[in-house]
Amino acid sequence: MLRVDTRSVDDLILEEFRVNAVVPSPSLKSRVVSSVYRVRRRIATGLAVVLAVFFGFHVMFGRNGLNAYEAKRVEDRSLHQQIESLQQENGRLKDHVDRLQGDPDAIEHEAREKLHYARPDEVIWTLNQQRSEPQTSNDEPQTVASAKADRKK
Repeated sequence: MLRVDTRSVDDLILEEFRVNAVVPSPSLKSRVVSSVYRVRRRIATGLAVVLAVFFGFHVMFGRNGLNAYEAKRVEDRSLHQQIESLQQENGRLKDHVDRLQGDPDAIEHEAREKLHYARPDEVIWTLNQQRSEPQTSNDEPQTVASAKADRKK
């Protein structure tokens, strides 16, 4: 079978012109734009890396970064320990108050220890505590006789 080409002569001439046509060189602007489009993935990847490094640095060392978070956790632990010790002390003081409100022996003990109270038939002996500071030439140790003389005045 013989095949007949149905294209016209004008179509053949136009096709040959397209094949042999000289393409004008692109302008500088179009070359720059095309090179930017070719490297846009590299540029986008570079920007993504820079942003990731920036955000990573901010996460580690920023105002609310991991270092600050760890410092806050340490402070939180110490505050919880302090709260626990204060609650224990508060419990002891509440028990002491309850004993003082209801137990006459506890009241008497507290009056004797803190207020130096005594019953009418008792004699209380107090001992002078030694001074923690060194004695100077003007300070003489107090003798029993001078202490009695001070009391009589």
